[in-house]
Amino acid sequence: MENKKNVTTDTNKNWLMFFYTVPSKPVNNRMTVWRRLTKAGALHFKESVYLLPYNDEHYELFQWLVSDIIAMNGEAAIVSISNIENTSNDEIKKLFNIQRNTEYQNLEKKAEDIERKLNSLKKSGSVQADTKLTDNLQKLSREAESIKKIDFFSSPGGRELDRKINQIHKLIQGLMGETHYADEQYIIPRKIEDYKERLWITRKKPFVDRMACAWLIKKIIDKEAKFQFIDESEINNVPQNSVLFDIRGAEFTHIKDLCTFEVMVRSFAIKDNAIKKIAEIVHELDINDGKHNNPEANGIEEILSGIKKSIKDDHQILEKGMEIFELIYHTKKT
Repeated sequence: MENKKNVTTDTNKNWLMFFYTVPSKPVNNRMTVWRRLTKAGALHFKESVYLLPYNDEHYELFQWLVSDIIAMNGEAAIVSISNIENTSNDEIKKLFNIQRNTEYQNLEKKAEDIERKLNSLKKSGSVQADTKLTDNLQKLSREAESIKKIDFFSSPGGRELDRKINQIHKLIQGLMGETHYADEQYIIPRKIEDYKERLWITRKKPFVDRMACAWLIKKIIDKEAKFQFIDESEINNVPQNSVLFDIRGAEFTHIKDLCTFEVMVRSFAIKDNAIKKIAEIVHELDINDGKHNNPEANGIEEILSGIKKSIKDDHQILEKGMEIFELIYHTKKT
């Protein structure tokens, strides 16, 4: 997924180019600079030239590096540019993606090892997943999130690793049967600031869970969010700056007995009591397992059904559904 937080909104400046030289001794000089550039996700373009997408955060990083390098008796400079001669912006983005894909591939090998061991447990008839394997999956998920923060142009490797991790989660769910797999420890923590100004994609004909999720996204997570609707067959062709929700293989979807709305609330550690009450209603309507037995649910479902039946356009359906959840929110706040 494209990390919009790290991509410029100034169309006149696309890239920050950083040049530097440091004395060859001590060796730690160059290693210190290299580590900081690598951690920031900078593209090693040529020799001692590095690139990052243009934004204030990256400019500040390069300024600090200039100061540090001068203190090492080296030289450094920053240039902001719109394009590089003989190399198109699309080609530069591909180079960033190649760099991220290499990092994701290392994690995918770990994911495949976890999946292989889980499948062995399944074949042996084990009723529960190995605790060590589930811990390893959580560690793997955290490592993937670290790379995602510098995956500026949504490399294919990131999307593939997301799907692999989701597959493993489902495999663990099957092995653990009725155990509490959906407890907080198995929800991947997310940071709201990593999900700003994104394209959010879900299935066509939105209803309760998707309406509620869209409302939560606009209310709490991403006020500038845009929404798109697809068939599940189109999942591999989504735009780079997108976040999938409540659809097969999505970043946010059902986990065991939790609906997508509940998963998002837990993922972003949202503590608002009114939202927690809404989560009970959404769960009741979407999962229909009698867990909360909320008397309001049926009336709300009728209203949302009326919206879905009377409006054909998916965007309008979603907007009207979001309005209903906003009203519910205010009643729960009082």
